[in-house]
Amino acid sequence: MKTGEIPATAVRPLREDFESFYARELGRVTGLAYVLSGSRSGADDLAQDAFMDAYKNWDKIGAYDNPGAWVRRVVSNRAVSKIRRKAAEARALVRLGGASRTVAELSPDVLATWAAVRALPQRQAQTVALRYYDQASILEIARILDLTENTVKTHLLRAKRTLTRTLDKGDTR
Repeated sequence: MKTGEIPATAVRPLREDFESFYARELGRVTGLAYVLSGSRSGADDLAQDAFMDAYKNWDKIGAYDNPGAWVRRVVSNRAVSKIRRKAAEARALVRLGGASRTVAELSPDVLATWAAVRALPQRQAQTVALRYYDQASILEIARILDLTENTVKTHLLRAKRTLTRTLDKGDTR
């Protein structure tokens, strides 16, 4: 090796390839989608759609400092939209006399907790899911949702107050 030459073991690719990124992030992103949506199959769809968008734009997304944050933001936003659509569909079924069926995939307490989280305002639900499911730091959540750290802390505090009241009453909607 010549003076000033970088050893081969020290050379790292400037950017991660999509396949490695996907393999590393899929489980946690799907889990985030699950706690936000309450549906395992819906979570798979949300995650796959977000990853497909990332794949289609990988030249741009892959160059981001944290492409995982981009995918999490897409999943968080789409999960909220999907929840609103599902709630509207459920109300329509009830009005029409239909019954919806859900399959318990988690313990009743866990289901109740995440149902209460999903009933929170959008940003509160997103910050709670990112913090307590995805184990993201306040700074990471701020970057993912394009908020200030203080705003994230405010959303978490408000969510905690609401969840404490809701879960203490046993009112999980």
